[in-house]
Amino acid sequence: MTKVKLDDIDLQILEHLQADGRMTNVDLARQVGISAPPCLRRVRALEESGFIKGYHAEVDAESLGFEVTVFAMVGLASQAETDLVAFEERVRAMPLVRECWMLNGEIDFILKIVARDLAEFQGFLTRELTPAPNVASVKTSFTIRNGKHAPGVPFGLSPRPPHRGR
Repeated sequence: MTKVKLDDIDLQILEHLQADGRMTNVDLARQVGISAPPCLRRVRALEESGFIKGYHAEVDAESLGFEVTVFAMVGLASQAETDLVAFEERVRAMPLVRECWMLNGEIDFILKIVARDLAEFQGFLTRELTPAPNVASVKTSFTIRNGKHAPGVPFGLSPRPPHRGR
């Protein structure tokens, strides 16, 4: 594995694309102060190195009829690595689960679940999540509102990011 070192232009490219993934290469190049061809080469290198994982449209869940967002704290009966991986694989196949984070502490996983309504969520909870193999406990919290949504990373906090092996 070779180490990839990001320079200031790479960081600017990442910051601008994080804010607006649809920005044209010409606009991006202008923003970071280089010409378009080397900008495109840098973007492709950042993609190939894994610093850019993909491009996604951020859709409005409520306007599409998904009115319920719930966080579920899941405790497993066994925390053996094979059981943790099996749970993660099962969750990947559950469309209502939008995020799955393994935690350190009393709770093994926290899931972000998005459903059209309470009935859909309850059906998911009682037919899919709670009876899933190795699930020992599920505690849920319904969201009231989102006070902040800032995907990505906070650029500008540290002068240099750590090197990342690739």
